[in-house]
Amino acid sequence: MRGDDPSRSGNTVGLVARSATTRLPADAMSPPEPIIPGPGRIRQNEIYGAGVQGHTPAVPTDFLTLERRARRRARRLGWAYAAGGAGEGATMRANREAFDRWKIVPRMLRDVSRRDLTVELFGRTLPAPVLFGPVGAAELLHPEADIAIARAAAAVGVPYVFTSQACASMEACAAAMGDAPRWFQLYWSTDDGVVDSFLARAQAVGSEAVVVTLDTTMLGWRPMDLNLGSLPFARGQGIAQYTADSRFMEIVRERIAAVADAGADPAAEVKPSLAALRTLYSISRRFPGGLLGNLRSPEPRAAVQTFLEIYSRPSLTWDDIETLRGRTKLPILLKGIQHPDDARRALDAGVDGIVVSNHGGRQVDGAIGSLDALVEIAPVVAGRCRLLLDSGVRTGSDVFKALALGADAVLIGRPYLYGLALAGEAGARDVVRNIIAEFDLTLGLSGWTSLSELTPEALRRL
Repeated sequence: MRGDDPSRSGNTVGLVARSATTRLPADAMSPPEPIIPGPGRIRQNEIYGAGVQGHTPAVPTDFLTLERRARRRARRLGWAYAAGGAGEGATMRANREAFDRWKIVPRMLRDVSRRDLTVELFGRTLPAPVLFGPVGAAELLHPEADIAIARAAAAVGVPYVFTSQACASMEACAAAMGDAPRWFQLYWSTDDGVVDSFLARAQAVGSEAVVVTLDTTMLGWRPMDLNLGSLPFARGQGIAQYTADSRFMEIVRERIAAVADAGADPAAEVKPSLAALRTLYSISRRFPGGLLGNLRSPEPRAAVQTFLEIYSRPSLTWDDIETLRGRTKLPILLKGIQHPDDARRALDAGVDGIVVSNHGGRQVDGAIGSLDALVEIAPVVAGRCRLLLDSGVRTGSDVFKALALGADAVLIGRPYLYGLALAGEAGARDVVRNIIAEFDLTLGLSGWTSLSELTPEALRRL
């Protein structure tokens, strides 16, 4: 009976007597080695400890509930932009199906008491192989947008990849992060001066890498946005990186001057309506400067029109990529690679990293899943550059599978954006902490202790 156990009843006399009459190995009296809790145990303790006080997590710990609650909280236009995909959503489904085809095969009776989740990327040792991926127009889901995300990433200690389509400038985001790691994601404009200006600014704010997005040289066919006639950039949302840029604003003013010289009125083409007035207010409120002055100025409207015309370049080729070495000292990654031959071209171009991605299924309907592409690309890369995975990552077990199949790290997108919608900075932070926590526990429970141990042998394909 448990009550007869002296260690439980407080009867230390019996315990001492037993120890005096029993010969034990010399090392048996040594205190047990302390178990150092990893991110999984720490996060569990926080949540369960709060539960004792009657508190539940601000954001759900499973993706389906997180998504459902975020959808209820979000406004219609915001949800359409954040959750929508290309066409019928086949590529979004393919991303998840690709993860589902791989199953983890746990191994038993291995010492997993100490686990190392760290990974080194471009001279920085990160506490976990997870990054906050670039997400445009985040203010559609929360007014603090990029600033809240930057603070969340800094709190976790992993990089935030500043997006070109931001609602706050990279300078403002960097200031909110302190010394925390940050990268910059570049959309290649039709104006090379804007490209060079963005790259110089990224380096000036301490970015540790530049990620060139290749799969958005044109906007994909996105029915959820199209059915609402909703493009956030046309309302001045998601263009703060541009309106904070000296070269971009120089182009805007040149265009205004050219229109004035031609004797045209840039506002003459806009039919007065309540919707048009709301759009004008939205544009003016987000443009640098005072609201009243912006409502009278042609610059805010001209900035939106200029952005829509030059933000991305369909004529981008490998020849342009090869010019990057002369434009920036930062490590260069190419995001959007899905074919092994393109991975070979990237390696030939001397890039420092590849991000296997289909833009979260937002660009091409019916494309292959991101993880399926990784399986084909990893043997081509074979350690010659850093290899990251984006698109479809939802859980810690997804992180495990991606790393076992060759990725060095993963980018998170929609999950933290949904956390942002529910609880701002804390929501974005906790969603990524939850993913890291689950990855830590999955790693140990599957019999592994470090990222370097993970290979395809940890998985089985159905």
